[in-house]
Amino acid sequence: MALTIIMALIAISSGSSGLPLNEVMLTLLGKGTENAARIVWNIRMPRIVTAVTAGAGLAVVGCVMQGILRNPLASSSTLGVSQGAAFGASIAIIYFGAGVQGQIFDGVTIINPYMISICAFLSSMSAAAVILALSRFKKISPEAMILCGVALSFLFSGGTTLMQYFADDVKVAAVVFWTFGDLGRTSWREASIIAAVVSISLAYFSYNSWNYNVLQGGQHTAKGLGVNVDGLRVVGMIICSLSASIIVSFVGIINFIGLIAPHLVRRLVGSDYRYLLPASAGMGAFLLLLSDTAARLAAAPVILPIGAITSFFGAPMFLYLLFRGLPR
Repeated sequence: MALTIIMALIAISSGSSGLPLNEVMLTLLGKGTENAARIVWNIRMPRIVTAVTAGAGLAVVGCVMQGILRNPLASSSTLGVSQGAAFGASIAIIYFGAGVQGQIFDGVTIINPYMISICAFLSSMSAAAVILALSRFKKISPEAMILCGVALSFLFSGGTTLMQYFADDVKVAAVVFWTFGDLGRTSWREASIIAAVVSISLAYFSYNSWNYNVLQGGQHTAKGLGVNVDGLRVVGMIICSLSASIIVSFVGIINFIGLIAPHLVRRLVGSDYRYLLPASAGMGAFLLLLSDTAARLAAAPVILPIGAITSFFGAPMFLYLLFRGLPR
């Protein structure tokens, strides 16, 4: 928590219009200049709140998915949610005209972000619905659910590529721009929606932390102790998919946060979900805030794609954990 607060203060003070930390503190206390207040509250704070809440949400989703599926590779990315969102965004941009107004210098203009968010959300939820339907009616194993998610990821990626192949250059650029991921596209409204969804999800998961602890001992043990394992998995998957879908639909594809954050904190707090869930949320918030700050400062005034930065940070960390052995 302390690291996240320090990182947030650094993020607020950093940017094309640099603000000294003392001026940032005065502005947060309502005593700063009008220009500083406009920069802090209208430009940087929505982005920082989005980074904290989205990072926490993706990390908690990954933590719960890894627990209920008993698979250390489970996350919204490996279950096809992120790729489904990209497919839905491509439909909105290419066929519904939500993507571009025209080419402006080297960039593109998103003219209907809510249309893109709605299509991305519906498409990503469709991936979750397929997996849940197979789990409910075909009784597939948790391992098979991961494989199903990988297959859906390839299916959505193929559909996205095919749409891009027949689209004009400007629309293809808009699709690529959306998939890069960008926390700066959110306002206070979107940040508030993400914060509300993540808070409700975290409250539900924390309420069921004892059930998740019991499930780590095996399905038969959990059933013997009175846990409704099938119901716990289905409801958990629905809430995880809903949370991840809403986050991805607003900010684009952000890789590795949901996969790596739970594994990092397991080495610090163990596998007790009473502590693992809030610790994962804190680590996810810190990692995404760190990645976004690096994306803004590394090649300033150009802002690098946040999805690329999280991959550069996350992939080496994950490889290191693989060599050390993933904690369960």
